[in-house]
Amino acid sequence: MKYTQLGRTGLKVSRLVLGTMNFGPQTDEADSHAIMDAALDSGINYVDTANVYGWGENKGRTESIIGSWFAQGGERRDKVVLATKVYGNMAADGDPWPNHDKLSALNIRRAVDASLKRLRTDYIDIYQFHHIDRATPFEEIWQAIDVLVQQGKILYVGSSNFPGYKIAQANEIAARRNGTIGLVSEQCLYNLAERRAEMEVIPAAQEYGLGVIPWSPLHGGLLGGVIKKEVEGGRRASGRAADSLANTTIRAQIQAYEDLLDKHGLEPGEAALAWLLTRPGVTGPIVGPRTAEQLESALRAVDLELSEEVLASLDEIFPGPGPSPEAFAW
Repeated sequence: MKYTQLGRTGLKVSRLVLGTMNFGPQTDEADSHAIMDAALDSGINYVDTANVYGWGENKGRTESIIGSWFAQGGERRDKVVLATKVYGNMAADGDPWPNHDKLSALNIRRAVDASLKRLRTDYIDIYQFHHIDRATPFEEIWQAIDVLVQQGKILYVGSSNFPGYKIAQANEIAARRNGTIGLVSEQCLYNLAERRAEMEVIPAAQEYGLGVIPWSPLHGGLLGGVIKKEVEGGRRASGRAADSLANTTIRAQIQAYEDLLDKHGLEPGEAALAWLLTRPGVTGPIVGPRTAEQLESALRAVDLELSEEVLASLDEIFPGPGPSPEAFAW
């Protein structure tokens, strides 16, 4: 495994991030533990989750699965850089009672303690805002975070799904507060098929020293060889990938992508991850394996070097928007 610094921090993290969203809803506890063991054995030290994962009546289930894995010992917790998120509503389904979501100081305090209990740990390495909160000022948010840092409950703070201007606003307000380091990472939707983050989010992250953590690196399976799987195994695409392939223009684009990689003897999913690892500002993409085999495929991407010819061809198939303001102005 290869490692890099997380943004401007001294924290060393693996170039792949183990995403856990499938743990509970699609992968049972035993298989989830096996995947986490395999990831740790491979050198992945960055594990990402969120308090709402498990979804619906099972919100918090994913954190609990991670917590039971930590409880097995073997230095699991000490070896892991643990990231979780706050924002989503954690009230029981159908419960209209307020202050169980978003980024008020009250909810942040409650959410941290609840996550720590489920995760069976006394600290979170990277506590992430899952979305912007238009109703809560950053002065209030940072005051709550300062208290948690002083208590030793969190070490760093990151954002997820933030626009560029909110990254700037958050860190400018943090800079005016003595001792507040501000955001150190940003999780954003970013992959070959979805490159809008290159306009402002990634430049803002680079300017303020945030590590970029792309989520959905295979764009819901669209970049994982979906057409080839249909032809060879009869496995039809589902969800977002099926909706996208219904568009003839997108289907032709994905076919060109798969043909290019087949010509060079490359697996689509591995190439999509390897491409992200070449992008400026990217710390490492989040991979969310449902099985051990999917983890093994992702690991191969770390050592995969794409030729200049392949990179140029990928840019032709999936042209990026370019940086702003040039992307929308002269």
